[in-house]
Amino acid sequence: MDGSGGQDELRGTRVGLADVRRLEDSVAELRALDYRYGGGACRVAVESRLPAAVALLEGVSKAVVLARLYTAVADLYNLAGWTNFDQDRPEAALAAFARALELAAEAGNDDIQANIRYRVGRLHLHYGAVDAALEEFARGRDAALLAHSKLAQAILSANQAWAHAKKGDVTAALTYLRRARGEFAEAEGRVPAPWAAFFGTTDMAAMIGTVHVELAQVVDIRHGRDGIPALTEAIEGYRRGMRRSRSLTMIWLATVHALDGDLDVATAVGREAIELAGALRSPRTRQRLHSLSAAARRYSGNADAQEIVDRIDDLGHSGR
Repeated sequence: MDGSGGQDELRGTRVGLADVRRLEDSVAELRALDYRYGGGACRVAVESRLPAAVALLEGVSKAVVLARLYTAVADLYNLAGWTNFDQDRPEAALAAFARALELAAEAGNDDIQANIRYRVGRLHLHYGAVDAALEEFARGRDAALLAHSKLAQAILSANQAWAHAKKGDVTAALTYLRRARGEFAEAEGRVPAPWAAFFGTTDMAAMIGTVHVELAQVVDIRHGRDGIPALTEAIEGYRRGMRRSRSLTMIWLATVHALDGDLDVATAVGREAIELAGALRSPRTRQRLHSLSAAARRYSGNADAQEIVDRIDDLGHSGR
């Protein structure tokens, strides 16, 4: 739908639950594209839907419909923020997340506010602003507690563990990780909100592995070894269509093996991770390859290590 034309058509009309459901379904379809193929597969489509989605707010007369519609529009902005982040567009991402938070507050929806805070925190974490990430994760956790959402709490706790691992704080990282596992277990059997539905058993395993890989890089390789079973479980759990998630997790697994000197294994796992990253429209995924390259560069003169470095360099030079 064309943005301005959509506004003209919808202004002054009566908007009902059927309209909200259509918007929710559209967001779900776009989120599935992002999850499978990267933000580049749908960012433009997401942003093109924003004006018409906002225009829907003008035609609502019932409070119950308005609250649900505010949530749906907030989630569309939430997805716009995430796809921009995945495309290495942090300023655009933060602007979209800020608008998503405004709309979520209008909806009175603490659960989606928790999810947006988690995603803002992930952006800060990716760009090395760990303290800013921890602040967002803490605010997100406060919202998750207000929402009585154990799944949201688990997501925030797991990411707090990751941030503390980046700071080299082993005790805090493992403490938050234990809390995340407990909260995740308590969330079992509850129907998740669409913006949090991605976080299942496989993603929990991936987060456990991620925390251990981070500790392996900044503290001691033994932490990485402890994470190998979880990373392996996650890779086996991701369906073949989940290319971004598989690639991100395989990069971590290859990095652990490279750090530990298991370069033949690192090369075998790394080949598939690099191939998947190259096929994705996700600069964020390719940026994670820097960790694998850095680990491999520790072994100058080793043929397997050099293959990893060369493949990652070639991908960077390809301009994908």
